[in-house]
Amino acid sequence: MRTFLILLTIAIISSCSGEKGKEIEFPQLTEELSDQLKVLVEATPEDKVPRSYPDKDGGHRMTGIRDWTCGFPAGSYWFMYELTGDEYWKNTAMETTEKLEGVQYFTHTHDLGFMVFCSYGNAYRLTGKEEYKDAIIQASESLLTRFNPKVGCLRSWDHGEWDFPVIIDNMMNLEMLFWTSEVTGDPKYRDAAVSHADVTLKNHFRDDWSTYHVVGYDTLTGEPVVKQTHQGLNDDSAWGRGQAWGFYGYTMIYRETGDEKYLDVAEKIGDFILKNLPEDMVSYWDFDDPNIPDTYRDASAAAITASALFELSTVSENKEAYLKAANEIVASLNSEKYRAKDGANGGFLLKHSVGHKPNESEVDVGINYADYYYLEALIRQQNLKH
Repeated sequence: MRTFLILLTIAIISSCSGEKGKEIEFPQLTEELSDQLKVLVEATPEDKVPRSYPDKDGGHRMTGIRDWTCGFPAGSYWFMYELTGDEYWKNTAMETTEKLEGVQYFTHTHDLGFMVFCSYGNAYRLTGKEEYKDAIIQASESLLTRFNPKVGCLRSWDHGEWDFPVIIDNMMNLEMLFWTSEVTGDPKYRDAAVSHADVTLKNHFRDDWSTYHVVGYDTLTGEPVVKQTHQGLNDDSAWGRGQAWGFYGYTMIYRETGDEKYLDVAEKIGDFILKNLPEDMVSYWDFDDPNIPDTYRDASAAAITASALFELSTVSENKEAYLKAANEIVASLNSEKYRAKDGANGGFLLKHSVGHKPNESEVDVGINYADYYYLEALIRQQNLKH
């Protein structure tokens, strides 16, 4: 692994030529991002939030508060306020967050971390308003209703033929539980998050540190009975965004626990991703697609990976290699190939994301969670420079 990282560092240094290696001044970048996102805001109805573009009819796909992606637009607008200090973005973020009222009481979904912590979480972090904190605590309470002590995990879906499905995406919802334990002083949220992380670590990963998408458990024994995919190429493939969810998740778990085993896991997952990336460092939608390199990229997976790499670079002994990789991914995402400009792409920032390829849903589109993690990666990148 160490040899690979050294080679990766050399490769990144030598490949920073051409468009993907060009630097753009940050004030100019934030101005362009702001102008672009304003196009999206203006296209959004009062009672909806934007999910992706284009839809099957060539327009925007809008959604309501029962959709797992509903919290990302507000989160992106809070990030824009953080980046610019512009009151326009503060007001837009507040208005979009208020559209989500009621979501904190949902118990039918495991995605409350995405839905609430990305929106209300950033809102509270940047404003300190108590009503935002209360919404996060309530969402954590709702999420805990999905925890099964026998399995040791939070249930992901209520649909399908699984007895108790757990998807790798669910790692991302644990951060909210850690936060709530810290704020309330109640360890039950943290305990559930650690249990979920440990059971997922035991059952989701292959020998090469790629991850299954879905693991189905028997609620009587607590043991896994099936390992599959839902959004990847096949049950044994490495679905691109799934790898990014796992990588980000365990990087975050290390931050929250300080347990070195999670740092080791994060590095191993990250190394799997990095050694399978193409030259421009933007993930394939599935790393086992037989059509590689002539297949879809997933800018959302790249953005998630970059954000996690910036964090990992602050705690790993291999920080220089991870930081260079993160910067290389962001440079590619900033290029004309991946970043939309001048009102194109429906106002979404990034092009070329893949939602659910097997279902031919949101394939090669702009999508809200790609923009969210891209902006988070930019903020982390800037924080490391200061």
